[in-house]
Amino acid sequence: MLDILDAAAVRRWCADGLAALRRHQGEIDALNVYPVPDGDTGTNLVLTLTSAQHALALDLDNSSEGEQTSHGRVLRLMARGALLGARGNSGVIVSQILRGIADALTDTAVVRGRALAGALTAAAEAAYAAVARPVEGTVLTVVAAAARAADRTGSDDLPTVVRAAASAAREALAATPTQLPALARAGVVDAGGRGLCLLLDALAAVVAGAGNADVDPPPRPAPADPSPRPVREPVTVREPVTVRETGSDEYAYEVQYLLEAPADAVDRLRATLAGIGDSLVVVGSGDDPPVWNVHVHVDDIGAAIEAGVVAGRPYQISVTRFADQTAPPAPTTVAPPAPSTAARPAAPGRATVVVAAGDGLAALFTGEGAVAVGGSPSTAELLAAVRATGATEVVVLPNDPDTQAVAALAAREAESGGVTVAVVPTRSPAQALAALAVRDPQRRFADDVIAMAEAAGACRYAEVCFAAREALTVAGRCRPGDVLALVEGEVLLIGTDLAGTCRNLLDQLLGGGGELATLILGAQAPDGLADALTAHLARHWPFVEVHTVVGGQPHFPLLVGIE
Repeated sequence: MLDILDAAAVRRWCADGLAALRRHQGEIDALNVYPVPDGDTGTNLVLTLTSAQHALALDLDNSSEGEQTSHGRVLRLMARGALLGARGNSGVIVSQILRGIADALTDTAVVRGRALAGALTAAAEAAYAAVARPVEGTVLTVVAAAARAADRTGSDDLPTVVRAAASAAREALAATPTQLPALARAGVVDAGGRGLCLLLDALAAVVAGAGNADVDPPPRPAPADPSPRPVREPVTVREPVTVRETGSDEYAYEVQYLLEAPADAVDRLRATLAGIGDSLVVVGSGDDPPVWNVHVHVDDIGAAIEAGVVAGRPYQISVTRFADQTAPPAPTTVAPPAPSTAARPAAPGRATVVVAAGDGLAALFTGEGAVAVGGSPSTAELLAAVRATGATEVVVLPNDPDTQAVAALAAREAESGGVTVAVVPTRSPAQALAALAVRDPQRRFADDVIAMAEAAGACRYAEVCFAAREALTVAGRCRPGDVLALVEGEVLLIGTDLAGTCRNLLDQLLGGGGELATLILGAQAPDGLADALTAHLARHWPFVEVHTVVGGQPHFPLLVGIE
């Protein structure tokens, strides 16, 4: 039984936590499958902790014999390694949890129960600050519950505090389906939260002297409600971020971003945004210097983002059109940009890095003059790609919601080396193509970023895949092998025939307006699918321009972009 958390205990915790994640990697990946077969949270967490363990191993290799390393230094190495290896949202959040613990304990002479409880509180705050729109029922809920339980013990006994935190985390995990409708429909608990429970259980075992003990089985989630739920059901989120809206009577778009700026500049920003929109929320992190979360409803996307550029450095920019949050989408009056047909020459000192999950997409983006990085990259891999461009101004297109947080971390790391990086929050390769089509190296960098963000935000995207498990979706119950058509990440159609479901999806999308349809064929696309869909569009939507791309992406036989 340990009375204090020292450097040796931290090293054992990292090793045992990684071992636990590896044992349960497949289980966590399966939890993440809802019901699309691209669940990789377990894999992402394993890779994140592997990087942390590697950082500690290198430190040992480079240490002279007998050198003593403080617990704070080891925690910082662990957190730094996790940050550089972070993959996916869960990996990023766990890296920030480790960073919060390290920041809180670095200057603490002896780590007993009260110090660790304070560190867990700092970890929860760091985790929430890392997410632009925190949502309850996720790993955030689990770490917050662990921190509260540790603090409530009021004890300086280390084992007591760690046991309380681990127990509360498991209870919070079991309740996640009651907070997040997608989990309830799938009948699973949150995958990232499950991974954090494994790490806390590993810490409890180290403190108890049990070493590499196995952990409790995952809690049984609450049974799923058998009745279909409406699209975009509201979820509970942590203040001051408000519940996601389903529409606005006054303005067409929601713009949200994180902002690094001084307080006086933010005061001017508030006045500017108040004059062009409503539902304005601007809150600071309390750090020094502070990070601000900016949220506003507007019609002029460019003006809202430009105001952030004037104030400081906006990043994790999110643009949502309210019309796209209902089905079918409302007609759009946004004129589509002309597609790019050749690579544009890069301006001196400027480059674009794009995440591409597929050889065809990688070749396409490279042909457009961008640097392509393989799907699900780590922070270090994206950072290396940014630095390898040799440019002083770089745009990153993550092309997946789970990669946006990784891209934001890589951007911050690159900027510490003097490179200006802007992350345009593309969620699909189709949005990246729209953004690249309007890129103009002759514009000011900030103006170019705004134009690319607007083009990406105006491109509706959809995906077609095969269900990996039985689940209750907003479109009804699906079974393994069913064809699913998802619009903006939500299941819209369930079918048994791939080509027929793809045709129905295109009809639904174009019924809401559109002049350009981009069809990106995946590795599972059968021969003749592109010809069949092109012929269908020619018969039923003769005024729509069609571009077909062989992307080679896994999991999704078809990706669609409508502009």
